[in-house]
Amino acid sequence: MQKIVPSLWFDKETEEAVNFYVSLFNGSPHKSDDSKIISITRYEKGMEVPGADNMEGKVLTAIFELNGQRFMALDGGPIFKFTEAVSFYVECEDQAEVDYFWKRLSAVPESEQCGWLKDKFGLSWQIIPKQLGELLGAPNRKKALAATNAMLRMKKIVIADLQKAFDEG
Repeated sequence: MQKIVPSLWFDKETEEAVNFYVSLFNGSPHKSDDSKIISITRYEKGMEVPGADNMEGKVLTAIFELNGQRFMALDGGPIFKFTEAVSFYVECEDQAEVDYFWKRLSAVPESEQCGWLKDKFGLSWQIIPKQLGELLGAPNRKKALAATNAMLRMKKIVIADLQKAFDEG
């Protein structure tokens, strides 16, 4: 059992977001078929949320999994917003997987930097190829620095460009 479960506060689009995320991870090039909605509980008539209009029928809680990682989400009204202080790190197997997630998640181009992006719900993600850590942490610090500097100029991480910078470093 997972002891720590990230909880996501949406204004009123939890159901749309949860369905989007589950379908996204189930369709990825290296999917593992363990992304699913576990349960959805809805606000009932008479439940009142401070600062929000009628929430009847909206999602009180949604429990779902993305690649086996459990999450909880809720429609809580406009009180809280996502910030870049919290992001979800997706380690990708190859460039095809980086491209897949980037194309489907990136919705705010001005927020993109070094593999970070923001989706249409305002949630920040890091779409990172597993090779990044190997290149940036390589014992040859000159090559690692060259790869790091290349990464710092990127929005979406391009593995071939990192490797080229590393090899030339």
